[in-house]
Amino acid sequence: MQIIQPHYHGIARTAQDYERMAMSGVVAVAEPAFWAGFDRKYPETFIDYFHQISDFEPTRAAEYGIRHFCWVAVNPKEAENTELSREVLKEMPQFFEKPTVLGIGEIGLHKSTPNECEIFAEHVQLALDHDQLILIHTPHLEDKVTGTKRILEILRDFPVDPDRVWIDHAEEHTIKMIQDEGYWTGFTLYPITKCSPKRACDMVEIYGHERLLINSSADWGPSDPFTLQECVVEYRRRGNSLQQAIEVFYNNPVRFLAQNPKFDIPLVRVEEIHEDSASPV
Repeated sequence: MQIIQPHYHGIARTAQDYERMAMSGVVAVAEPAFWAGFDRKYPETFIDYFHQISDFEPTRAAEYGIRHFCWVAVNPKEAENTELSREVLKEMPQFFEKPTVLGIGEIGLHKSTPNECEIFAEHVQLALDHDQLILIHTPHLEDKVTGTKRILEILRDFPVDPDRVWIDHAEEHTIKMIQDEGYWTGFTLYPITKCSPKRACDMVEIYGHERLLINSSADWGPSDPFTLQECVVEYRRRGNSLQQAIEVFYNNPVRFLAQNPKFDIPLVRVEEIHEDSASPV
């Protein structure tokens, strides 16, 4: 079956990862702006990075038949520097016109400081001003509940359409508060931190797959892009049909991302499936 990887940090991965993903059914990825592992000091560094993910990385993915899209933003870990962040925000609208840029993300909170909250709010306003989709990073485990609650509080101050906002890195203790507000919810699969494929499938069984996106992020830290395929196999192993798997791992990303017409990949409908002979992936 075909798979869409909606949150994938391709510049941190090798060409062989693209090749293996293509061989396992991945047809498209979307790359949010990310922390480089160190705090960048200059606006120009961000601008060059945005060019890298919007201009160069699509050519690398295309070598393996994969469509590459991206987002632009100041990552929450660097939002503490408000002066630098605002300089970068001034330059971001030029990228909204690029054919592979889908919106603003990943924004959000890291330590939920006042500076982070200010820059998060300014990103949201910029998205509204330019009619952009929004992808939000929730903090790591030690601050996840507090940070997620604060994100939801800030969003209530803006006339955002919940259908155009995706709040990622949800876990068992935050999924319901996100769903209750009507936003799209994301699970990020990591081999050490965040969520495992089995836990993700448990949450799908409990909360349903509506407005749900599952990804493996796969950055420069301990991570593996193929935890997404592991999740597909686990989901099918539990007795879910091929069409149900397509809804979760292909059609849901299309439903959210195609709200930006640049993401022109169509929905898939399997009209007749011979379950006995169907591969789990």
